[in-house]
Amino acid sequence: MRLGAVVITYNSQGHVGACLRSLRTEDFPGGIVVVDNASSDSTLEEVRALPYVQVIANARNEGFAAAANQGFTALASAEAILLLNPDVRLASAPDILAASFADPSVAAAGGMLLGDDGSPQTGFQFRRFPTPAALAFETLGLNRLFPSNPVNRNYRALDLSVHEPAEGIQPAGACVLIRASAWRAAGGFDERFHPLWFEDVDLLRRFSCGGWRILYLPDFCAFHEGAHSIGSLTWSARHLYWYNNLVRYGSLHFGLAGRLLVCGAVVLGVLPRVVLGMCLERSVQPASVYGRLVRSSLAYLLVGRQNALPVRSESEDFAHRV
Repeated sequence: MRLGAVVITYNSQGHVGACLRSLRTEDFPGGIVVVDNASSDSTLEEVRALPYVQVIANARNEGFAAAANQGFTALASAEAILLLNPDVRLASAPDILAASFADPSVAAAGGMLLGDDGSPQTGFQFRRFPTPAALAFETLGLNRLFPSNPVNRNYRALDLSVHEPAEGIQPAGACVLIRASAWRAAGGFDERFHPLWFEDVDLLRRFSCGGWRILYLPDFCAFHEGAHSIGSLTWSARHLYWYNNLVRYGSLHFGLAGRLLVCGAVVLGVLPRVVLGMCLERSVQPASVYGRLVRSSLAYLLVGRQNALPVRSESEDFAHRV
């Protein structure tokens, strides 16, 4: 199978070099593409120093989903594409994942992610697709306060071993091999998930609903640092992006009762965080973010599957200002 690789960068100078050096060109005859979302550091200089890497440099932050679609489109000859975060370093050959694609019903496969100490990143390797209860518990902080609760155990698939293969779950989007024809059939990543979060969950769920198989194969391993680019986000930006895309996901995949539960949890759960955010930022901007989230939650609740709402939302406009 002809493989390609796509890496999405945003101020990734401290990681992208090691990531790209872990990709052997012979493993990716379909090409290696870096799509940069308007980095302000030396990310592009590091990438352009590697002559075998194709670079797409966006003039502004187009978001992860749009950048991923750009990269997949650029690798037109690849039959499957390994989508990578820049803080991932391969420790295994991607052929381990690609072998499973001999079954034409397999759309995506991920493997074991390891911390720098070599231990599996339990709870992050894979999850079941979120239910309304799981997202409500997450939003209300119940999963953090009581991590052993049955809703969280089911959502994070804590009943499954990271050392055993699994199916019908959501591998971490930090490193996942995706069949190009499945990506095309699904219409690609939904660019309304902007600038990041839930775009990978949405695509994999659409694969699953379309009858495709999704696999977790622990024989494939990669090192993953995690959250390298979101550390620079302000409280306001981080909460606006995450919660707005959470309710967008719910609007696309849940019925009225599920949307009501999720949107209600956001309205209630974010409020105490606003007070903390105002203290941390010494600003009233978190209150403005809360107002935006309430408005978007109500809109998503009423409109449902979002077909009538515009692609560009308030969170996207906010992203281009920060």
